Amino acid sequence: MQVGAPVEHLDVPDQHCRLPLYDGQGRRLVHGLLPIIGTMHVIVGIIPVVAGTPQAGLTVEEQGAEMALRGWARESWDRVVASDPGLHRLRMALSAAAAMATALGLEYGYARATHAGTEGIVIAMLLGTVIAMIGSMALAGPRAWPKVRIAVFFPIAIGAGMVPGVAVTGNADLTLAAFVAVMFVAVYIRRFGQPYFFHGFMIWMGYFFAAFLHARWSEMPSLLADVALATGWVLLLSITVLRTHPRRTLRRVLRAFDARTRAVARVCADLLATGSDEARRARLGRRLHSRQSRLAEAALIVEGWSAEPEALPPGWSATALRRRLLETHLAVDEFAAAAKSLIPADDRVTDESARIAGHLARREDQAAASHARRLLALDRVGPDKAAHPRDVHARRLATAALEYVDLAARADTPPEVDDAEEFSPAIRLALGALPGSPAVAGGVAARGRWSPLSRIPLTTRQAIQVAVAGTLAIIAGRELSQARYYWAVIATFIAFTGTATRSETSIKAGNRVLGTLLGFGVGLGLVHLTAGHTIWLLAVIVASMSCGFYVVSVSYAGMIFFVTIMVSQLYSALHEYSPDLIVLRLEETAIGAAIGIAVALVVLPTSTRDTVDVASRRYFSALADLSRAIAARLTGDRADVAPGPGTRDLDALTRALDVRLQQLSLVARPLTHSQGRAFILRNDPVLARQRITMYAAVTRQIRRSALAAQRSPSDTLEAAALSQTYAALADVAADLAETPARDGRLAIGAQSAACPLGRVRGLMDELTAPHAS
Repeated sequence: MQVGAPVEHLDVPDQHCRLPLYDGQGRRLVHGLLPIIGTMHVIVGIIPVVAGTPQAGLTVEEQGAEMALRGWARESWDRVVASDPGLHRLRMALSAAAAMATALGLEYGYARATHAGTEGIVIAMLLGTVIAMIGSMALAGPRAWPKVRIAVFFPIAIGAGMVPGVAVTGNADLTLAAFVAVMFVAVYIRRFGQPYFFHGFMIWMGYFFAAFLHARWSEMPSLLADVALATGWVLLLSITVLRTHPRRTLRRVLRAFDARTRAVARVCADLLATGSDEARRARLGRRLHSRQSRLAEAALIVEGWSAEPEALPPGWSATALRRRLLETHLAVDEFAAAAKSLIPADDRVTDESARIAGHLARREDQAAASHARRLLALDRVGPDKAAHPRDVHARRLATAALEYVDLAARADTPPEVDDAEEFSPAIRLALGALPGSPAVAGGVAARGRWSPLSRIPLTTRQAIQVAVAGTLAIIAGRELSQARYYWAVIATFIAFTGTATRSETSIKAGNRVLGTLLGFGVGLGLVHLTAGHTIWLLAVIVASMSCGFYVVSVSYAGMIFFVTIMVSQLYSALHEYSPDLIVLRLEETAIGAAIGIAVALVVLPTSTRDTVDVASRRYFSALADLSRAIAARLTGDRADVAPGPGTRDLDALTRALDVRLQQLSLVARPLTHSQGRAFILRNDPVLARQRITMYAAVTRQIRRSALAAQRSPSDTLEAAALSQTYAALADVAADLAETPARDGRLAIGAQSAACPLGRVRGLMDELTAPHAS
């Protein structure tokens, strides 16, 4: 574990600055199957250095250089660890590559042993690859029996898609009509839960294999045998060599959390060293907000994994781990807030503060503590001096640094917490990661209140959208190519996979075109380099698949870039590659993407602003619950706190608020990114980012307050006054939770103190006033 244990207070010179701990893959194959290999990755979208002592005999300068090198190495490794909590993306990429490579070999050996012939071998290998690709993700969980229950339906789902595909073989019109119907069903069944997402995709793939290969009924047994073999293999892998170990995963996520705390310290160090460069200071301010948001996300991933059996370290409870992360989180937030308050300035205090932040970033905790004590001992921040704002901020920074160092030093000691209530995680992970936007948009009605279909479930609306878009893509795609129109259909189908709002769907469709375009040039060059070199060709294919999986959650365009390279290599292996073919793929993809965007904007659209409005109201509801619980805790009276699981646990309510903030930030991403401007009218990304930043600031402040309330006496006049303020804050937040924002915009932009949100901000200023005096 990488986080320490709590302490109540640090003994610092000024009583006003005492920081309550955390206060706060025959030709018919070529023409039908190969492009599909390049589409499998899309379902993912749902989706050390050892420190030592300097060697003896070195000069002071050499020792300093060695320590600086080690600090740089630690910091660099931290950046790697922080970029992929729990190594989730790396494991997903390597697991998919291992499953597909071994399934290819297994299916090849099976087909040769059964004398399937050249075409049968190719079909078996492609089917095995598809099953392995999908299965490596569908069976990514840590528990064996749920994996068995999911995997047993793989052959059934593939067979359910193959049956209509074989039935319509030879009838072009029926083939196209059935294609649309299968797409509808594949999306519709997502409503029944996450496993059905993968089963639906397999139904769609089964139809594609049967219909476009013109499969016959006599071939069905051998096809299903290939599927069953691949299913059994990937299931075996998933519960043995590729099994996810909860405790190891949680340990890696905790390392990522710790590394992200160091990342915050690094930005603080850079911020404190900016001097008078306002442009650089603004950039670093935005980077600091990003690093703090990533830290909160890591904490939520820990929260989700804490509920898995056998995940916790010996001697720890999930409640204790939650408390420890909250305490560490608060120290980091306090440090960052104090660092921001100390600029702009260029004096001894700022320089010393920058050194503290730099040492923390490089894991030189003892040096950081030494400099923190030195900062506290400076004359200008001594207890006998008049309280100056910069003095208070310097004390806050030094005290927070000492708090963090103390917590890190007590890494193996769990804090004392009340484990009377059963632990209920504030969030449930999806395939080991935080859930996507459909988890938020599921309850949002479509635009067009006149339509009786506007209030049907999101999955049903998306099934209708996919059916409409698929029909239009077939018509338009066949105008360009009677043989390759399915590329346009694939683009439309994928646009509605792992997305919820019309802006997300549009951005994803655009990124598919961008990734295809960029991959075209690189793929062309690599095809010439690997031509005639089978080993190198296979290496590029496997590497491309792995890289595609690795970057999908970071950049969908990047994933399509690698998929395009892989498809180019596959066509080269079958002597079918030509630049014209890839250009045709690009054109069909562009047609499909344009149709997907149009349908997302017109047919039962789920508005981004409406989704943001719902997310913000849920946020304010969680804020009201937490504020009300704080007020009750301060007065020692919990009678006014609504009963229910976790309502009396301030830590649980704090994490619930963090979840709501993460969901709000997720669905508001099209508003805060420049890509959204093309699809959202009258949107200012800069203003939207500012508003989200303000939501985050309120969350950090109330998080500190919740932890402080658990350590403060409840029988003082000050506690009673604070209780009244928190009760007022709860009332205002409850009003905002019941009031839809005009035009679905982020309500946080209100500036007037008379409006509800203005009152929230005013009340938060009042609550934090003691820390700034």
